[in-house]
Amino acid sequence: MPALRSFFQYTLDLFGPPALVEPAQVATEIIASLNPGVDHELTQSLSQVIAPASYSHPQANRQLRLGDAVVAYLFKRAKRRTIGFVVGPDGLVVRAPRWTPVTEVEAALREKGPWVTRKLDEARQRQQRQQAARVDWADGTMFPLFGSDVRVVLDPTHAFGAVGAQLDNFVDSGPGQEGINRATLRVGLPTTATPEQIRDAVQAWLMRQARQHFEQRLNHFAPLLQVQWHKLSLSSASTRWGSARIDGSIRLNWRLIHLRPAVIDYVVAHELSHLRVMDHSARFWDTVRSVVPDYAHLRGQLRDDAIPKW
Repeated sequence: MPALRSFFQYTLDLFGPPALVEPAQVATEIIASLNPGVDHELTQSLSQVIAPASYSHPQANRQLRLGDAVVAYLFKRAKRRTIGFVVGPDGLVVRAPRWTPVTEVEAALREKGPWVTRKLDEARQRQQRQQAARVDWADGTMFPLFGSDVRVVLDPTHAFGAVGAQLDNFVDSGPGQEGINRATLRVGLPTTATPEQIRDAVQAWLMRQARQHFEQRLNHFAPLLQVQWHKLSLSSASTRWGSARIDGSIRLNWRLIHLRPAVIDYVVAHELSHLRVMDHSARFWDTVRSVVPDYAHLRGQLRDDAIPKW
């Protein structure tokens, strides 16, 4: 309904939009034929030789074998006309109309099995990359800023021009590192500071940098898109990078500051484009493309880049 549409908040999902699936009539099975000349008794299916992959939602209430994977998923009844699949950080969530039989839901899942297991595998790999990128907050730890590593150095002198911390660049002269430019964030804390104190101080500094950078990029893209934004809010959502409202309110995840400037530009342009087109139609993507021609490539990087877990 157009009257309600203006109040709808559009969001950029970390894992992409959910797939909507019409109720399936029948599940499709692919049966591999045996190699000619090989004894049937000596032949084993791949699933008998290799243990199936396993994916489990923490609140799973149903389970289904999809190809070579066992998927435990959260099943919900909802007021909707189609079966919807969403793969998030916790796993697979399936929503179906109240009147749809479970057999039809499972048939739809089998039909979309390759898509589901691929997305689950991508989500698992992403979590593994994030885990590997986890920051142990201490003097000398490293974290990404605009796609490059920055080293934390505790400095109790507090003689900074900036509040709480100061970013310095220097040329490394250590063994094997001669001539390499490094960035150091000097944080106004004693060397006895706890990991929580260091984390909070760095986060406060990063959020100030994020707001300043986001405002600059909003002011850059808004005239190009012939729109006006009126309010910027920072979020710390775990699965959404940004959102926009028709009143010109923009919400951006401060953790974007870890990513390359070009990727940040894509998210900023994406949300500003919603002030012209409040959906994800072809016209919307043409609007994004008008200011970020390589948006598809950058969108892929947004999904693949590992951001430290805090």
